[in-house]
Amino acid sequence: MQIYNTLSRTKEEFTPIEPGKVRMYVCGMTVYDFCHLGHARVMVAFDVISRYLRHRGYDVTYVRNITDIDDKILRRAEENGESIGELTERMIDAMHEDEGRLFVQRPDQEPRATGHVAEIIAMIEVLIAKGFAYAPGNGDVYYRVRKFEGYGKLNNRNLDDMRSGARVEVDEHKEDPLDFVLWKGAKPGEASWASPWGEGRPGWHIECSAMSTCCLGNTFDIHGGGPDLTFPHHENEIAQSEAATGERYVNTWMHAGAVRVDSEKMSKSLGNFFTIREVLEHHDPEVVRYLLVASHYRSAINYAPEALGEARKSLERFYTALDGVALPAEIEVGPGDYAARFSAAMDDDFNTPEALSVLFELVRELNRARKEGSDDVPALALELKRLGSILGLLTQEPAAFLKGGSVALSEDEINARIAARAEAKKARQFAEADRIRDELAALGIVLKDSREGTTWVVDKG
Repeated sequence: MQIYNTLSRTKEEFTPIEPGKVRMYVCGMTVYDFCHLGHARVMVAFDVISRYLRHRGYDVTYVRNITDIDDKILRRAEENGESIGELTERMIDAMHEDEGRLFVQRPDQEPRATGHVAEIIAMIEVLIAKGFAYAPGNGDVYYRVRKFEGYGKLNNRNLDDMRSGARVEVDEHKEDPLDFVLWKGAKPGEASWASPWGEGRPGWHIECSAMSTCCLGNTFDIHGGGPDLTFPHHENEIAQSEAATGERYVNTWMHAGAVRVDSEKMSKSLGNFFTIREVLEHHDPEVVRYLLVASHYRSAINYAPEALGEARKSLERFYTALDGVALPAEIEVGPGDYAARFSAAMDDDFNTPEALSVLFELVRELNRARKEGSDDVPALALELKRLGSILGLLTQEPAAFLKGGSVALSEDEINARIAARAEAKKARQFAEADRIRDELAALGIVLKDSREGTTWVVDKG
């Protein structure tokens, strides 16, 4: 298995530190607002990765943190007139609801920053003792960036170039403008914790260093996150963690691609910023998941009506092929070489587009077998469902997906009209039969005729 390592900027053979076990940490959400499409991308990407690693037989420990203390959280809680705890608990519940609807499995551990303040303080004390951090006496603690040899290696940046081109706020307490905060002295009335440097709270970067090493050890296999985290967040994590432990922090760095809306960067200022729940008000959750899975995890995704339409059509092809097939409990060996080709695609840096192309070939074979009345139909259908589930797809009943959505008629009323149309065709009243079909189509109900009879699906547009 090969995985692209952001640190080396190349694909590398993946060899876990401990044979058969994978320890993976992914930077999670700062819970001051509802999750947006960018969060969905990261959620789904690393859900697929963890699913496939488990499918490959690895014992995976997947940790995704929650940042539940932060300047944004303080501001939002004050704006809302609620406590920090009330805000963060509400947003965490919403996050879990959103990921559940996208068929995302919960991480094995979800450490919260507020639950690891003691470990954070302990790591800062080590950094001060080793000369990598300093407390100027104003309640803050800063990291000495130039003290750490190799700072900038994740992003291939030179310190002097960063210094000359930086827009750094002047801080008279910093030894160097590039130094970053590890501990923030609290202002009067702010949420704070006692520390050797006075009342305060952790900086964002040190939270992940402390939580990841606490949960997974000084060195672990995979660290993931969104495309905007490589600098400064992950660069700072490396500097803090390796300076504190004296060991390599992470073997493989992975970063998901960005989400664009109609080919533009998603931002509130452009008015193209969407939360997950806003999107799911109008689109089937599995369609959204398919859109996120259909692109390679490192690629940018374009969220647009036409892209969602294509995603729905693809899923309809899958579910239509499965509809009405009685699946066996299991099969010893899957038909053909589909599983092997699927695994070969996924072993190549989790190449989901190529894996999906294998599933489309399997669908064509399944449809051919159904048309011919082949005995291979149940086994082919089971293989399709099994491989799809590794991507978190095709886990619904076909009829539920195909008939899902809001329509003006009940199922009994639709079936009654289908029966009336059949009678009209039998009586050679083709104009009446067409009228019934067109009437249903106008309501978003599409009829599909086959040798087995007439079925229907909801046209989601």
